[in-house]
Amino acid sequence: MLQYLILATESLSGSAILVALIFAGARGASARKLMPAALAAGVAVAAALSAVIHTTVIINREFLNIGILSVAIIAGLVFVPAYWGAFQKRAPRIHGKALDISAALLCAALSVYCLPTIMLYPTQFLLAGESVFSTDFLFKAVGYAAGILIALLVALGLFRARAGMPARLFMALTTAALAINIVDQFSTIVQFLLARRIIPMSKGVFEFVKIAVNYDNWFLYLIMLVTLPLPFLLWALNTRPRGRWDNPAQHRKLKAAARDARRWSALILACYALAVLSLTALKAYDQREAVLSPAEPMQIEGELITIPIENIDDGHLHRFAYISTEGIEVRFIVIKKNEASWGVGLDACDICGDTGYYEREDDVICKLCDVVMNKSTIGFKGGCNPVPLAFGVQAGAMTVRVQDLEDEQKRFR
Repeated sequence: MLQYLILATESLSGSAILVALIFAGARGASARKLMPAALAAGVAVAAALSAVIHTTVIINREFLNIGILSVAIIAGLVFVPAYWGAFQKRAPRIHGKALDISAALLCAALSVYCLPTIMLYPTQFLLAGESVFSTDFLFKAVGYAAGILIALLVALGLFRARAGMPARLFMALTTAALAINIVDQFSTIVQFLLARRIIPMSKGVFEFVKIAVNYDNWFLYLIMLVTLPLPFLLWALNTRPRGRWDNPAQHRKLKAAARDARRWSALILACYALAVLSLTALKAYDQREAVLSPAEPMQIEGELITIPIENIDDGHLHRFAYISTEGIEVRFIVIKKNEASWGVGLDACDICGDTGYYEREDDVICKLCDVVMNKSTIGFKGGCNPVPLAFGVQAGAMTVRVQDLEDEQKRFR
């Protein structure tokens, strides 16, 4: 759940904020027609690209993204001067036209850049053998939807915040946010050019790329920071009804409008807080490294490994390790599933390799992909289940053949 909440929030929030600011800023009659059409076209192209990327290998994502980012940077560099020029007294009509076209291109490019990734996340929800009716799938879907909702509510709130806002202040904050985004986009292009050896490496370029990579989310934080005055100002401007009223009905209407504005302000701040919390504390918690429990003692008697039943009949995960003739540690796990059955398997799977499993509360979790195992299926092939291991139970002890572990040592090299 947390993984896809973080991914959706991280991938969508920056573009959502910028599109909202651009929509709110370009308010001419032609913009009201052109920009929704451009955004709809961007969403449609993104959906088509995501389908092609998911089903074929004909698209090189790196080259595609560089092309989209180049369009976005050019559109942004045209948008900013056109934005300021269009609001000057006696501004030439070309400023308005340039503003509308660049705003439309910028919205479309931002959509085409970020949305394919967002749209492809659900294809990662299910591993082989899993069902859409599983709890794990539901949690991932809920986290994914929550991340998208946070970004969209921020965008809608910022769009609403433009009403009654001092024009120059809104323009200045929009310009600052776009400038930060252009630097982020430029750093992505430079990384690509360096990786392809299209441009030579220099100390200055290396330092720039290193900072951009190590502090990638800081671009989003800076965009949020420069737009943070908007909800506060929206609240301040609506602490009391604005405008004149001639009767109680008009007064109630103005009070309701001010109350709605304050609610939007609170919603923006709450979503900002949730976004930052998701990308910091929750991300650190989600990406913390799970520590595998130490191997427990067992007896090796000839060709059999023997484990007393009394040591493993508590319903919890128990880990054991055997050192093969080639000096490789081969781990396996044992868990009592119910009164009549056991789950026994290697501490590895066919999908995630030998990263192992750990116990969290009453669940068995794959350390690599964080998938929750269905205890009843441990000991059977499929999905992210542990590779099954043959065993026997007799005379109050569980036995595992040494040769079976020797045969599986290649999984732990």
